[in-house]
Amino acid sequence: MTVMPLQGPLPPLQVVERLSRQARSIRIEVRPDGEVRLVIPRFVARRDAYEFLRSREPWVRRKLEEMHLRNAAQPRRIPLRWDGTDTIPLRGVETTVVPVPARLVRPRVRLGDALIEVFCPLALRMQPAALGKSLREALREQARIDAVRLLDAEARALGVDYRGPRIADQKSLWGSCTPDGTISLNWRLVLAPPDVFRYVVVHELCHRLRLDHSRRFWALVSQQMPESSAWRIWLRQHGASLHAVLPRR
Repeated sequence: MTVMPLQGPLPPLQVVERLSRQARSIRIEVRPDGEVRLVIPRFVARRDAYEFLRSREPWVRRKLEEMHLRNAAQPRRIPLRWDGTDTIPLRGVETTVVPVPARLVRPRVRLGDALIEVFCPLALRMQPAALGKSLREALREQARIDAVRLLDAEARALGVDYRGPRIADQKSLWGSCTPDGTISLNWRLVLAPPDVFRYVVVHELCHRLRLDHSRRFWALVSQQMPESSAWRIWLRQHGASLHAVLPRR
């Protein structure tokens, strides 16, 4: 992977170049964090890929500007105060986070539908980093549980198998599927409405049948989840707000 500036009358674009054995056509991806990724199939000359990118530069800059405006409009989250007034989204619903004094060696988290309780020893009440780590780990484990349930159900419906899932905190991906069927999912999907999580699962499992983003692929996604386009848009519009919850350090 290399980073190269694309020269033009405006400030240069920083382009991350990715060579792909699976891609069937040149692809430009504008990521939620502002990264511009140029995916080059192995049979396409690098020069041709950059010519294609230059021809789409106005579109890329327009997408970057839209993303900038959308992120600027997102309400900023203040760090958790751990005073009983904090809230974070859980399955799309703002849920109160309450620290509960307990005689424990390390924090323990209970994720309820209306309340998130973080049981912790008194010594840790003044250590927000430790409490945040425990809460992040609990959410990640809940994401794994939800992911397995969704993957099993949707894989049966599609008639495919899968490996994993791998649950991570990807900076710019919500999910991925490798050629051998390993599914990776972002734990932050547990913060979003359940249909958003389901959309990403359906999307990645459809790659078990078509490892591309062709019209046939999107038709397959729509067949499996007719309302998928609405949740895809939701993720594009609100994904940045999910990254603002318990941000990576």
